[in-house]
Amino acid sequence: MTILGIETSCDETAAAVVEDGQNMLSNVVASSVDLHKAYGGVVPEIAARSHLEVITPVIEEALTTAKRRWSDIDAIAVTQGPGLAGSLLIGVVTAKSLAMTKNKPLYPINHVEAHIYANFITGSTLAGYQLLQKAPALPLLALIISGGHSHLIYLEAPGKYQVIGRTLDDAVGEAFDKVAKLLGLPYPGGPSISHAAERGNASAYKLPKAHTDGPYDFSFSGLKTAVLRTAQTAAGHDFSLPSTRLPALLTDKQKVDLAASFQATALETLVDKLAKAVDDFQPASVVIGGGVAANKPLRALVTKRLKTEVEYADPRLCTDNGAMIAGLAFFMAQAGPPAPPASWDVEPNLAL
Repeated sequence: MTILGIETSCDETAAAVVEDGQNMLSNVVASSVDLHKAYGGVVPEIAARSHLEVITPVIEEALTTAKRRWSDIDAIAVTQGPGLAGSLLIGVVTAKSLAMTKNKPLYPINHVEAHIYANFITGSTLAGYQLLQKAPALPLLALIISGGHSHLIYLEAPGKYQVIGRTLDDAVGEAFDKVAKLLGLPYPGGPSISHAAERGNASAYKLPKAHTDGPYDFSFSGLKTAVLRTAQTAAGHDFSLPSTRLPALLTDKQKVDLAASFQATALETLVDKLAKAVDDFQPASVVIGGGVAANKPLRALVTKRLKTEVEYADPRLCTDNGAMIAGLAFFMAQAGPPAPPASWDVEPNLAL
């Protein structure tokens, strides 16, 4: 079964063609991240406008790269949510229009769930991808971490899963972005913090880990506030100092030490919860997905802390992409036909 997957949940316009949920024939991504750097974060209106400009050529390139015509496509899949409303709308309206004009079934996809299925892509006609040799064994435990999501999911079978942990406030990627802005580091915050942390001392500042009632839940807003208060003190001021003044008052040494201390605490929080879930659930395999999964210090810490081998998709499949959307749709198709396109719409707060 050959499926065209379309993803527009945030600032990346993506389309991919995947066969049988495993063989990736194309994976095209157009990012608008450079347009958002001046603002220190994603501007929804700019993101939506960018999707509108590039979505048609991105889809056409995905088909061309895959060497497939519309007659070869068995179904279309598109991100329904969660995500930015305007961004989601561009993808869904485009996908619905194509489904009707090309007479193809259309599968609405949950973006967070789809991140798991990036790990099921084990073959590709594209060069340069480092793919898993075989799909993860079930049941599996998945840690999905990105700018908008922090979830621990126990997957027994396709479509049969349990969300055992989630963030109670900020997602970990969002915390990286906010702390980076606080320190005057460029957007996106994940790579900026990681790069600065390489030159810093992770033990320079003692930062707290949040305690949650749910044993597998996450919380990062307190850590973000702790970085702010620590930075204000390091700059020689109290809590009344506006955060916008901190980049000019902190020394480079203070910035890299704060970045290293924050990153170490955030990653330890993630791995603490993951390690407990692995011990409690004893899954057959463990996967980590989402943009933060590409963080090298995270991978090193996971290797150090967990006895269980952890599997990662290629870094280009950790960030938002159309291949994971098409991959999940294949497994949904095994359960039956999708709901009519007219019966559903975008859901920015779509839950698992």
